[in-house]
Amino acid sequence: MDFTYTILIPLIPLAIFLLLGINYNKIKPSVSGVIGSLGLFTSLSLSYYTAYQYFFVVGKVDGVYQTFVQKWRWMSFTDSLSIDMGVLIDQISVMMLIVVTTISFVVHIYSRGYMKGDPGYTKFFAFLSLFTFSMLGLVLATNLFQIYIFWELVGVSSFLLIGFYYTKPSAVAAAKKAFIVTRFADLGFLIGILIIGFYTGTFDFETLNAVDSGNLVLDWASTSFMGLSVVAWALILIFMGGAGKSAMFPLHIWLPDAMEGPTPVSALIHAATMVVAGVYLVARLFPMYYFVEDGFALNIVAWVGAISALIAAIIALTQTDIKRVLAFSTMSQIGYMMLALGVSSYEGHDGLGYMASMFHLFTHSMFKALLFLGAGSIIHAVHSNYLQDMGGLRKYMPITHITFLIAALSISGVPGFAGFFSKDEILVAAYEHNKIIYFISVFVAGLTAFYMFRLYFGIFWGKDKTYEHLPHESPKSMTIPLMFLAFMSVAAGYIHFSEYVTADHQSFEAHLNYPLAAIAVGVGMIGIIIAYIFYKKPNDLPDKVSKSFGRLYTWAYHKFYIDEVYMFITKEIIFKRISTPFAWFDKKVVDKTMDLVGDSVVTTSEKIKGLQSGKVQDYAFAFVAGAVVLAMIFIYNWII
Repeated sequence: MDFTYTILIPLIPLAIFLLLGINYNKIKPSVSGVIGSLGLFTSLSLSYYTAYQYFFVVGKVDGVYQTFVQKWRWMSFTDSLSIDMGVLIDQISVMMLIVVTTISFVVHIYSRGYMKGDPGYTKFFAFLSLFTFSMLGLVLATNLFQIYIFWELVGVSSFLLIGFYYTKPSAVAAAKKAFIVTRFADLGFLIGILIIGFYTGTFDFETLNAVDSGNLVLDWASTSFMGLSVVAWALILIFMGGAGKSAMFPLHIWLPDAMEGPTPVSALIHAATMVVAGVYLVARLFPMYYFVEDGFALNIVAWVGAISALIAAIIALTQTDIKRVLAFSTMSQIGYMMLALGVSSYEGHDGLGYMASMFHLFTHSMFKALLFLGAGSIIHAVHSNYLQDMGGLRKYMPITHITFLIAALSISGVPGFAGFFSKDEILVAAYEHNKIIYFISVFVAGLTAFYMFRLYFGIFWGKDKTYEHLPHESPKSMTIPLMFLAFMSVAAGYIHFSEYVTADHQSFEAHLNYPLAAIAVGVGMIGIIIAYIFYKKPNDLPDKVSKSFGRLYTWAYHKFYIDEVYMFITKEIIFKRISTPFAWFDKKVVDKTMDLVGDSVVTTSEKIKGLQSGKVQDYAFAFVAGAVVLAMIFIYNWII
């Protein structure tokens, strides 16, 4: 089948961005919301049609899912090395089309109510469309250079949306922080791409992922550096870019600050789509990660994911800004996805980790978007982000209450909800390949259940607050998306994902591991029960326990001072110890040398400028004097 029409899926949001951006002052705000939503609905419809055609009609041949590529030559460097632009249709790209367009459409509908009355309403929808175009282009990329182009566009879109409230200093600082941190990570990504291109002669995903044949791996392994093949180093550098975009330790510091953007932005970018770009990147190159150097780079992916999941979960226990709790929760869940990829093999059931990672990416996009949009509904009602300003809201906001509870149950891995099924597969994969990572994952599952129900009880139960303005349920434009995502937070778990998305493109049968599932559920229930005891009704237990942890609690509350470490390195080492001496050398040596050259030229010119005064009598005098001197020299030589 010809999937060329899929190029329209990203181009429609691009057209909307140009339309709304160019005609910013001419289109009524209410109309811009309708235009943006209708455009995304068109892309959504095309994405669902593509998924139907691929998974149920033409995608599978002799039990193997095929890859369909439509590309056009853009730039040629050699006979074999070129950059193409096009669309790549396979299992994970089709899955991501569903995720991106679904969440983006829901956020568009929700934003029509949330952003109502905002002076930047039309601009907001233009930026949303730009982000959606960038993310869809990234998903459909056929080669490393194309994905890098859209990778950077996603970064620009993120910068614009995080700093949307540009009159607010904290929002501007957060936007700059996100942009700068991810630029450092993307430098590693770019170097990795260039190494791949130089040593393999191609950027094309189809060619690069043919490494399971073994031939190309042998060629690449012939060149090494510090005991590793250069391609293994390239994969580590590429993962550096993915770790930056997906807020993995230690490149995660931008994510909590990014909550300064409007809440729908948090749902779209920092919960469901942009932050999973790093996971998608590793999955896109998974055969290379698995086969090159016996998966050395993949082992790094696993441990970075596990450490990130643990650190983020511990920090989330102590935060009081509900959006920041959800931000660290996102980091923790992305860590789950990364570690699942890291412990995965390639063929059949051994590729359970790969399937589980993609499955959790899918389910997480639904319940995490629901949590952020639910948080937006709460903030919209009480005009505060902080837990201490909330309590007893279940009486005023019944729809938000129920939908938020469903999302909390799902992320906590309670049986029957989507998060249970996907998280269970991750735990099974970890148990089969790395027991230490498995125990870390189970511990994180308990922490997740605790901090999510700390949020839930603190917002909807706890102490009844006396609100200055009586809270009320959000309008239908906001509650209908919440109800849809609540449904998906349950239903998404019942998809037999191992039939559709696998590492080797062949379906396999995945089953629940009941003993491991029972352990995970038990740990999660312990977390929920402790949260119930601590936060269902006002008491002094939380204060007593937090004080008993002493410095550990303080360190967790201050995010282990990682931001401060970065600032110390930046200011005290880079600026004072490196930049200042270079600045002195530049000013005192380089600049002074250039000034000396310039001053010498000026002084010399002042001395000799009289030679060309422009006066005829001066020139005549010089001519006659010269002639006399020459005559005297001639006579002297003749007499001698």
